[in-house]
Amino acid sequence: MKGCVTMPYFLDDAYKIKEELISNRRILHQVPEVGDDLPQTTAFVMKKLMEMGIVPQEICKSGITATIGGEKGGKVFLLRADMDALSMEEDSGLEFSSINGYAHTCGHDIHTAILLGAAKILKQYEQDLDGTVKLMFQPNEENMAGAAAMLKAGILENPKVDAAVALHVFPGNMQVGMMYWGTGSILASSDVFRITVTGRGGHGAIPQKNIDPIYAAVQIYNALQEILTREIDPQEPVVITIGSFHAGDAPNIIPQTAVMTGSIRTFSNEVRVIAKKRLEEIATSTAKVFRADCSVEYIGEIPPTVNNIPLTLNLKKYIDELGIQIIPFPKQMGSEDFALIAEAIPSVFLGIGAGGVDPQYHQGGSHNPKVIFNEDVLPLGAATLAFIAYHWLKNQRQ
Repeated sequence: MKGCVTMPYFLDDAYKIKEELISNRRILHQVPEVGDDLPQTTAFVMKKLMEMGIVPQEICKSGITATIGGEKGGKVFLLRADMDALSMEEDSGLEFSSINGYAHTCGHDIHTAILLGAAKILKQYEQDLDGTVKLMFQPNEENMAGAAAMLKAGILENPKVDAAVALHVFPGNMQVGMMYWGTGSILASSDVFRITVTGRGGHGAIPQKNIDPIYAAVQIYNALQEILTREIDPQEPVVITIGSFHAGDAPNIIPQTAVMTGSIRTFSNEVRVIAKKRLEEIATSTAKVFRADCSVEYIGEIPPTVNNIPLTLNLKKYIDELGIQIIPFPKQMGSEDFALIAEAIPSVFLGIGAGGVDPQYHQGGSHNPKVIFNEDVLPLGAATLAFIAYHWLKNQRQ
């Protein structure tokens, strides 16, 4: 087939392999793996790519890339899927549910199966590609570390990538046939911090001879809310969360240290800088008031996910041909390490419906042990990624 390939061809191709997509997804769903330790997942993905005649390369631990096309030169378009799961038990009741203590409750198994499907479709039209499609199968998204590792390993080079797209499934009311689409900041930043307060440990019966790090840490905890209520424009969404607080292990001992971890989330890099600076200042100065020492470390830093406006508007022309309902992307305080890709090159992050009217799709949302995703999204997602990549590359040559 020569010339511009229409959407029906891509949909037809995707639905022809629907059962294969479902099978791939279910195999991955049963063997969820976490972080960047994904031996079964990466072996499966590489095997499937090689069966298609695509040569994969593991460029960092559990980070896979491959290319399709390129014979005609042209631009390079990247398609990304994350592969890792969550450290939680699954309680979906599915016959193919996980039994290894981890769970694909965020839908990354679906993302991986969708990208494998898109790769198979694009390989079929490889001779017609006016450029190169680069595949990015990423580990460790949940820990916000996988994209950084793949960037360091050169995912955007050799060949140099010009633009990128990622697709994320949403269950519940987001039915198959719906898509989130938006420009600008659509997901928040995530700056994960660790506050360590050091005092002087000793017997609980003689507190005057000690310096209590727990008391100082509690005052820091309370004081941090002042950033939100008095220092940031109320029209700028910001969330500061303390998610863990650990100190001591005996009821009659004042410990030496207290440690809190948490995150700062915002849609604005300017606000992000202010909030991080003030958190450090408030934590260290508050600890000093109570004679304790304090250190603040940032152990994970992800910017807001920003959809490039010209690219997003360009891709919308292709998305409109899908015949699905486009819904404005609701700003969410959740974060995505695809933001690092979007910071480096023009990128678009899309949400695609994987829910439905059936009550089974409303048992719980993402990261819930009971969540169930609608597998009808698989062929539509694969066709969408293939169609976008094919036509974007073609239009860059015109």
